[in-house]
Amino acid sequence: MLWNTHLAKKIRQYEYFDYKANEALHVSDAEEHLLIDIMQNIAREYEARTDIFSQDVIIAQLELLFTYAERFYQRQFITRKVSNHQIISRMEELLNDYFKGDELQIKGMPSVSYFADALHLSPNYLSRLLKTLTGQSTKDLIISKVVDIAKEKLSTTDLTINEIAYALGFDHPQSFSKMFKSKANLSPVSFRRSFN
Repeated sequence: MLWNTHLAKKIRQYEYFDYKANEALHVSDAEEHLLIDIMQNIAREYEARTDIFSQDVIIAQLELLFTYAERFYQRQFITRKVSNHQIISRMEELLNDYFKGDELQIKGMPSVSYFADALHLSPNYLSRLLKTLTGQSTKDLIISKVVDIAKEKLSTTDLTINEIAYALGFDHPQSFSKMFKSKANLSPVSFRRSFN
């Protein structure tokens, strides 16, 4: 039904289709009735006698449903502050534990999926939540943590740049140097020299 409609392309922007069941949309009773009314309109139109406007009406109702869902979903990142801040606190604990433990040497750099799974969230939901609350995506937070640890090692140890790169889970020291420079605006060597 969606083929050759503008909604076929637009539907990809609604990230919540990838969310898990425990990331359900929280709505008030009035909002729930609104959404149910739209779904009932779609069902009535689908079951009614088909005419040249049937597809257009159903597509318009679907788009309205998706737009309201997007509105309510975006809002909950702001209104569910207590539970959202608990997720941020838990994310920080997981980051600290990962980089303190042996996981880094065994598994290398952590992925967004690793943290999303540990928090029982989808990667998209976690990144959107963190971006809304901190201004940084999950990947940005991981990289910030790596850069902070690298700065500490560069300023307080005699480890070579290569040793630091491997200790932080990089397979190639060049990748570490490039990432460090993009975030610190200095190469690892220049950063270290600034402390000598």
